[in-house]
Amino acid sequence: MTTVPVLAAVHVRRSPEAAFRTFTERIGDWWPLRTHGVYGEAAVGLDIVDGQLVERSAHGETSVWGEVVRWEPPHRFACTWHPGRAQDGVHTLIEVEFQPDEDGTRVELTHSGWEIYGDEAEQRRAPYQAPDAWNHVLGLFARAGSD
Repeated sequence: MTTVPVLAAVHVRRSPEAAFRTFTERIGDWWPLRTHGVYGEAAVGLDIVDGQLVERSAHGETSVWGEVVRWEPPHRFACTWHPGRAQDGVHTLIEVEFQPDEDGTRVELTHSGWEIYGDEAEQRRAPYQAPDAWNHVLGLFARAGSD
């Protein structure tokens, strides 16, 4: 059985190049780590390091959230997705596309691969559709200044 991907999108008034850099190189500046991270209040950073999306804590701990599987600046970025669960080998996929339009860039995020969870697919997918999930996170990205 195929589970429908979670889709989210936002428009930003910056070029695809600037939007891509803000999303990838400055993800730790705009991502809400305290509420949407592994370490909560102890979180101090989120970066792409050696092809992995990695969160850091104030105590020196690290958590790999995913591995980069597509890097096509300034058009597309994709990574596996398993925040806090790298050890179990189960992951979904996040793909982000940066499409130029008249006055900036449309940023579209697709979160797919829910089938890996079998009978729990819809249950695992549901939190990512919530008001404080991908649409909220992309809203924070949209408000982040460009470089």
